[in-house]
Amino acid sequence: MNAFLNTLEKHAIKKETLRRYKLTTLQVNLGNLCNQSCRHCHVEASPLGGNVMQLKTIDDTIKFLASNKIKTLDITGGAPEMNPYFDYFVKSARALVDELIVRSNLTVFFEPGKEYLPEFFKDYKVHLIGSLPCYTEKNVDSQRGSGVFEKSIKALRLLNDAGFSKNTGLMLDLVCNPLGAYLPASQSELENDYKKNLSKYYDIEFNRLITITNVAIKKFKKQLEENNEYEKYSDLLEKNFNPETLPELMCRLSLSVGFNGYLYDCDFNVALGLLLKGTKEENLTIESLNPLELEGKEITTGEHCFACTAGYGSSCRGVLTGHKLYRKLKKQGG
Repeated sequence: MNAFLNTLEKHAIKKETLRRYKLTTLQVNLGNLCNQSCRHCHVEASPLGGNVMQLKTIDDTIKFLASNKIKTLDITGGAPEMNPYFDYFVKSARALVDELIVRSNLTVFFEPGKEYLPEFFKDYKVHLIGSLPCYTEKNVDSQRGSGVFEKSIKALRLLNDAGFSKNTGLMLDLVCNPLGAYLPASQSELENDYKKNLSKYYDIEFNRLITITNVAIKKFKKQLEENNEYEKYSDLLEKNFNPETLPELMCRLSLSVGFNGYLYDCDFNVALGLLLKGTKEENLTIESLNPLELEGKEITTGEHCFACTAGYGSSCRGVLTGHKLYRKLKKQGG
């Protein structure tokens, strides 16, 4: 039984409301290879991660971008920079999209042979989104590992020195997620706290803070179960369901490509193996994708969708507002 669809029904929202708009963002997961092993990671990334996107799939993705006008390419992982074809992908794809995002854990800059990354990101005008779950060393290291905060601060200084957040066209955002089984605080208030503390104590600047709600799957789900918190957290998300988040859910405008080229509605569906199917129930791949066929397609949902629709809402771009669109859809009977 799909608890999320049941909740939609309770709010008199038809499940058919959750359909795709025109595709604007392609999110590509280069695999679960990472130099860190964070206890909340929804793709269970680690230095032992063996799911790594190969050159053919990257070339298939480049061909798709060359043939279809997509506004944003969003590259994630694992640590996407550890994919052996990462540089080639960025160089080949940059001119094909208006915006190229790389989601970085920042500490990868200090891996052998990766010291060039800040200048590389500058040269290709990458919109960088760096992980920093808190502005204090204790909290960051408790979630991401000993010494991660110190390395992250060094990485942010290198990026500031390269012009990120200071020069036009060099965007540096930070992303944070709660350290435990609770909803994120106000994104705007947290952003003010981050900017104040990072500037005062470390002389660091950034453009925008993005808050993301922890999704109770994979590592984080195991952690919750070990602490007997899974049911309590699930109830918290469900009780805070906010229907006004629905119109701007990231799955309505974006599409996720898994390391093997298969397509998914979002990166969480990638982690759960919830493949996107075609009209004949075939597994869709980036190699043969026609984006027009996705428009109006119903989105695959599950209990994990409560994380994106609770409270202020959550997406890879931060909180969801969507009030105007929501009222428009309700007026149309959606």
